[in-house]
Amino acid sequence: MAALGWLTPRRRSATARSVLAGEASAEAARKTALADAPPPLAGAPEAAEAEAPEVLEPPAEPEFPVAGDDLAAAFFDLDNTVMQGAAIFHFGRGLYKRAFFQRRELARFAWQQAWFRLAGVEDPEHMQDARDSALSIVKGHKVCELMAIGEEIYDEYMAERIWPGTRALAQAHLDAGQKVWLVTAAPVETATIIARRLGLTGALGTVAESVDGVYTGRLVGEPLHGPAKAEAVRALAAAEGLDLTRCAAYSDSHNDIPMLSLVGHPYAINPDTKLRKHARTNDWRLRDYRTGRKAVKVGVPAAAGVGAIAGGAAAAIALHRRRK
Repeated sequence: MAALGWLTPRRRSATARSVLAGEASAEAARKTALADAPPPLAGAPEAAEAEAPEVLEPPAEPEFPVAGDDLAAAFFDLDNTVMQGAAIFHFGRGLYKRAFFQRRELARFAWQQAWFRLAGVEDPEHMQDARDSALSIVKGHKVCELMAIGEEIYDEYMAERIWPGTRALAQAHLDAGQKVWLVTAAPVETATIIARRLGLTGALGTVAESVDGVYTGRLVGEPLHGPAKAEAVRALAAAEGLDLTRCAAYSDSHNDIPMLSLVGHPYAINPDTKLRKHARTNDWRLRDYRTGRKAVKVGVPAAAGVGAIAGGAAAAIALHRRRK
């Protein structure tokens, strides 16, 4: 059983927690993969082949995704890639509106997140303190309670913030008969709700413990961020029998370069400055669905105000791992 492997000290390297978080997320994603994911379109390859003689000019690049390639899948970052803004920000707004936590706790999380974002340094002790504070809010609460709230919050704050362009890219993979997964540092439950609403296969997200449906206040590994995302994709691909060289990944952030570098078809979507530069250097494909003022607004890190508050208050509020 995979969970037993997490209890053994088989890896003591600097990335051990990333590996643990990735494996936990992959297992959770497979358990909650949507049974009603859109099936491959019948006859799609034949239809494309029949219409080929009518094309007057060759495409600028090879047809992608390749219909019927069941060894390929697509992995989409969530925040500012699929959705405008951060999922945990919107989730935090909804929880605060429902008086799930108090103003004093909100202020503490705001300070912790503002310090981290402005300093730009991932100090292990500070980050651990921030995670412990956030997890203390949900310790003892029921998983089903936050899942129900998450459904309501999606309708209130998230549904109208999906980027149509990115959604179309995801649909192209679904239409080609491929699975499509969200990959995000947001709570796996929140990510799964969003994936379900968009008709995607499922989601990889940050996983935390729950025992008998109640949060324990402990994470499994670490938040699914940076290298941990790459480990989650690697673990899921191995479990699903995928060929990563035939898979695609999409993200807006340079933090996801490890994940993007895993696949044969990396895309920079609404990229930040560092990712845009890296993508151009490595001849990766770029898509930007922002224009003018909106592009600037979306691209600025939420270092203050409600953005910082949400980052701290909701980063681990709905995290759990259901243990059976």
